[in-house]
Amino acid sequence: MTLSEWSQLPEDGRCCRELVDGVLLVVPQPPRHQLAVWRLAAQLEPALPPPLAALARIELVVDDGTPPTVRVPDVLVVGGAAGAAHASRVRPADVVAAIELVAPGSRRTDRIMKFAEYAEAGIEHYWLLDLDDPVRLTTNRLDGTRYEPTGEYTGTVSLDLNGTAVALDLNALTALRSSV
Repeated sequence: MTLSEWSQLPEDGRCCRELVDGVLLVVPQPPRHQLAVWRLAAQLEPALPPPLAALARIELVVDDGTPPTVRVPDVLVVGGAAGAAHASRVRPADVVAAIELVAPGSRRTDRIMKFAEYAEAGIEHYWLLDLDDPVRLTTNRLDGTRYEPTGEYTGTVSLDLNGTAVALDLNALTALRSSV
């Protein structure tokens, strides 16, 4: 599939679609996973100064060559014009951080494939969020051409994202609502 053919696909909010080396991949998104994605973006967004923005499930064109690769990270922190405009498709140069929520069906992809692709694309921060109890965040920062681990966190955490303090309540990402 070409990037032009990819762009013509109709929207489908029931699953996550990615284009990897020209091949369409469709991955279901469990409700708990979806909830955590939106809650994470909601926690990040108010902490970011303009023009940075936290965007959930937008297209990241990792490689627009032939064949193309388009990933749809769970959450991206983007800057510049992409952040100011809340773009629906971005390039790696727009991305400050890519965040993936690791699910049983995506462990290998998130920890190996995307890890390598995002590093090669020059994305400075790559965070992996594991929703198993306890919810655990692993942060990585680009050092040259590869990611180096910078921390592993649970509970409430304050992180430095290029000089911006970002507070996250990891347990709140999957917490059930009280019926009272």
